[in-house]
Amino acid sequence: MRGASSALAVLLAAALSLLTAPARADEKTIHVGSKRFTESYVLAEIVRKVAEDAGEVQAVHHQGLGNTGIVFAALKGGNIDIYAEYTGTIARELLGHKTDKASDDLESLNRELAPLGLQAGIPLGFNDTYALAMRSEVASQRGVRTISEIAPHAELRFGFSQEFLERADGWPALVSTYGIQAPRPRAIEHALAYKALVNGDIDVVDVYSTDPKIEEEHLTVLQDDKQLFPRYDAVLLYRSDLPNRAPRTWAALQRLKGSIDEKTMTRMNADAEVRKLNFDAIARNFLAGPGAGAEKEASRRSFFTLLFGSDFLKLTREHVTLVAIAVLLGTLVGVPLGVWAAYRRRATQPILGAVGVLQTIPSLALLAFLIPLLHQIGFVPALVALFLYSLLPIVRNTYTGLSDIAPSLKESALALGLPRGARLRLVELPLASRAILAGVKTSAVISVGTATIAAFIGAGGYGERIASGLALSDNDLLLAGAVPAAAMALLFEGFFGLVERWLIPRPLRT
Repeated sequence: MRGASSALAVLLAAALSLLTAPARADEKTIHVGSKRFTESYVLAEIVRKVAEDAGEVQAVHHQGLGNTGIVFAALKGGNIDIYAEYTGTIARELLGHKTDKASDDLESLNRELAPLGLQAGIPLGFNDTYALAMRSEVASQRGVRTISEIAPHAELRFGFSQEFLERADGWPALVSTYGIQAPRPRAIEHALAYKALVNGDIDVVDVYSTDPKIEEEHLTVLQDDKQLFPRYDAVLLYRSDLPNRAPRTWAALQRLKGSIDEKTMTRMNADAEVRKLNFDAIARNFLAGPGAGAEKEASRRSFFTLLFGSDFLKLTREHVTLVAIAVLLGTLVGVPLGVWAAYRRRATQPILGAVGVLQTIPSLALLAFLIPLLHQIGFVPALVALFLYSLLPIVRNTYTGLSDIAPSLKESALALGLPRGARLRLVELPLASRAILAGVKTSAVISVGTATIAAFIGAGGYGERIASGLALSDNDLLLAGAVPAAAMALLFEGFFGLVERWLIPRPLRT
């Protein structure tokens, strides 16, 4: 046992050293990132399409990587090369400028970004500032036209996106500038906030000025009378080596400078959220220019057409790969840990307690923690997270299966003169095999569901559809991700049922 545990420790240390090595840039591929909201998806797809059409390198869009902090960490770590950002966000959120700082022009920002190996450039031509909005009838009834006028209305219910609540230029700045005394607002996904507002569940939401839902739902945008929110001019934030690494692609991207005004951006957002065009079609329409026979409406699609779309096999492969490797690693590590817990009483509580604590960590929090630790986004941190979550059922079931073996059976094996290793291999593990396999099966089924969260850091799988469905408030797209994930969980359940019938002797199954 001591030799096995030492070998296991060496193996884990070697694996950790490989996983924590910084990601190396791929010279033949440009990696484009996007945040988890419609406009970011659209702009990233336009950048990807322009880079692809330049014909110099391949271009990959890593969709919906998460909030600003996660995408910025991915850019600094070299996991992506470029993404669309806003000057106000760069100044206030990423560089920590105070709201009264005036030097937020690109030249000043780039002087501070240079030590990070980053630059901002190619202003796209529109300002997408933060704002607060209310239903027009509620604003009229309360006599509210400006943000200052909401402060006396303690009865108003606020619902803001999680990022707005935490950003220095969001809720904290709103409270300090306007003196709002309301309790902390409800945290709600940006796309879902509009539904909650229209349904009357909340009264005030944060919006982007290019959101198409503002006009569609006839909302009143409150005047920022104290000029809290700076300009959020859309630019491309990129790694400094990109222009030299792909000069022809960089020249092609320069054509985007000043090409998108507020009206155009609002229309493209509406194409995604209202007319249900996919992001690739929106990018093609924009780059084709007016009068080029652009697609205006999404083709009629049944749920089954969406479910088995062109990305189905790719997403299935990514999801299965992620779950299978995580559960395999969990089994290779979890079974020895369970054996150790069963045979070393001093180690029982520390081992079971440690894997139990791992299970309580929220998945998004664990993923966010692993990104800077591993210097990567995507597959590797998602795999590590799923591996850690897989340990509890495997370790506990292994421990329980071995602990529940009748003492008379253990004594019989000992009376035969078998050494400890042979008793474990030939008698005890076979007797505990049913419990161990049940733990592996439980781990696999749980991992299928948890793996959908991995799409929020670019790991792929069915979670990509769920993330896009949330951003677009598209229930069909949400179901197109959730249904195959549920079906895959059932398939894993059936697969391990067959494995149990095949591996475990019939007397041990009855």
